[in-house]
Amino acid sequence: MKAVLEGLLFLVGEDGIDLETICNVLEIDKEQGSKLIEELSNDYQSKERGIIIKKFGHLYKLTTKKEHKEYYNKLADLPNIRNLSQSSLETLAIIAYNEPITRVEVDELRGVNSSQIIRNLVAKDFIKVVGKSDKLGRPNLYGITDEFLDYFGLESKKDLPSIEEMNFDKDDIDLYDTRYKEEIEEL
Repeated sequence: MKAVLEGLLFLVGEDGIDLETICNVLEIDKEQGSKLIEELSNDYQSKERGIIIKKFGHLYKLTTKKEHKEYYNKLADLPNIRNLSQSSLETLAIIAYNEPITRVEVDELRGVNSSQIIRNLVAKDFIKVVGKSDKLGRPNLYGITDEFLDYFGLESKKDLPSIEEMNFDKDDIDLYDTRYKEEIEEL
C-alpha cells in the first residue's frame, strides 16, 4: 500500500491530496491512512532519499529536500534543460494567447492534465502566477514572463503571431476554432 500511496502523491503533484481522498482510493479508514502516510514519510527521512512528504494545510505533497536545493538550481540552469517538449510548447501557446488562465482551463483546451507541465514551465520561469481566479476554490491564474519573451525573441506579447498568420492544415484550424469557441462559450 505504501507504493500505491507514493504513486498517488506523485500523480497529484502540486495539487496535493487529502487524507479522505487517500482513504477513499485505498479503501482504508483514516487511522490506517494516517499510519500509512507516517510510514512512507519515515522511509523518506533516510539520507539516501531526495524527496519528502510535506503537509500543506490538509493536503499532502511530495517535495524535494531543502538541503539539496543547490543541485536543483544547477539543473535548472543547464542550457539543455531549457529544451521544450511539444506538450510544453502547446501549453505555453495556450497560456500566451489566453492569459490570464487557470490550469483547469488549460487542461480543458488541451484535453489532458497539464499540472506537471505547468510546474515545469514555472520552474523554468516561462510562466508565473499572475493572480487568483474568482471561480470556486480561487485557482491560480497563469501568464507569461519576460523570460518567455526573451527565449522566443519577442519584445512583447503583441509580437506573437496571430492565429491567421500561422500555417495550419484546414482540419487543424477547424478543430481548434470549434473546440476553442466551445470552451470560451462555457466560461
